[in-house]
Amino acid sequence: MGKPTGFMEFLREVANEVAPADRIRNWDEFHLHMPEENLQTQGARCMDCGTPFCHTGMEMNRAASGCPINNLIPEWNDLIYRGRWKDALDRLHKTNNFPEFTGRVCPAPCEGACVLGIIEPPVTIKNIEYSIAEKGWEAGWITPTPPS
Repeated sequence: MGKPTGFMEFLREVANEVAPADRIRNWDEFHLHMPEENLQTQGARCMDCGTPFCHTGMEMNRAASGCPINNLIPEWNDLIYRGRWKDALDRLHKTNNFPEFTGRVCPAPCEGACVLGIIEPPVTIKNIEYSIAEKGWEAGWITPTPPS
């Protein structure tokens, strides 16, 4: 998944956020967007670890480890690295009906379970998921379902 040597070539980068003192002044979005190229670089950091604990939701010592809904994280990281955003959203929707919600509120136990995290800072999984959902909204690939 990703670029075979990406985890050795690229450092972890997270999106900037509006400072908390400024957030309290309005209800505007406080997650700032990362350029697509930076997100692709972050997707490239996902290594072919063989046992992707990031997407294997389980409980360890009464704490969550990995994705509790078993998102296919290495697969959509690879698709982002390759610039295939719509395919990444489709892959995300295979296990997650509401990535636009979970990408914002999930505490991301997947990042703590990332194998890369043993030797380097883990892949920015939460940021990539959030960005996939945002791109889906902007492109019109995610549409609200009217009540019946």
